[in-house]
Amino acid sequence: MRRSKTGGPRIGRSEIATLAVVAVLTALVLTGCAPGPNDVGAITPPEAQAGFWLGLWQGFISPITFLVSLFNPDVNIYEVHNDGNWYNFGFMIGVALAFGGPASAGGYATPGRRKG
Repeated sequence: MRRSKTGGPRIGRSEIATLAVVAVLTALVLTGCAPGPNDVGAITPPEAQAGFWLGLWQGFISPITFLVSLFNPDVNIYEVHNDGNWYNFGFMIGVALAFGGPASAGGYATPGRRKG
């Protein structure tokens, strides 16, 4: 393995190109998950309303949907035709998972410090 002047591993052009392709493909796949416009009318029958599982999914993809909504006025982050509290509960769990969930609480794996 080649080393840089600072002693770390040297990254070649092929590795940089591979990382760029992977990053672009990942971005395309994630933006494909964003929900589109809601074509359902103002009066929505109960069986067509978004429930817990759709709330969970839409909460999980909310960071991507937010970025898409900045450039497309037809995309919304939150489903307005939902069944109420169960959709909200799923949405909030999805948002928590998208932003790291319990793992982002910090300090959960921090070893204790010795004094002395």
